Amino acid sequence: MSRPQAEPRHAYRHFLPITTRWMDNDVYGHVNNVVYYSYFDTVVNEYLISRGALDIHAGEVIGLVVETQCNYFAPLAFPQGVDAGLRVAHLGTSSVRYEVGLFAQGEPLTAARGHFVHVYVNRHTRKPVPLPASLVAVLEALR
Repeated sequence: MSRPQAEPRHAYRHFLPITTRWMDNDVYGHVNNVVYYSYFDTVVNEYLISRGALDIHAGEVIGLVVETQCNYFAPLAFPQGVDAGLRVAHLGTSSVRYEVGLFAQGEPLTAARGHFVHVYVNRHTRKPVPLPASLVAVLEALR
């Protein structure tokens, strides 16, 4: 198995600037590893909500995280700005693999990169459902 490598900005289709917070740092002076997953969740959901593909309050279909992973290449720290890059690696019948790259503002390579796999389910039954056509259309732009 090859060792994961940092990736360039052009590998991602959508970017969201994220402001780090004082509380994101840990005692070692850098953003704590668990915060990176919050950044991942933020860029995915900002993209979906801003494009009308996800109604977090009343939509019949919601995405549940079933898998996450992250590789770290360089530290991030408050008050540094972060650019979260987003792409879609796989669209299944009811699932999506989102890949996220976190870049220190102005840097060409990822400080961290990872993925989320969401399975889309009926809000009430929590049973997997086919991806709605409106969601697929928005996600295709990230492939």
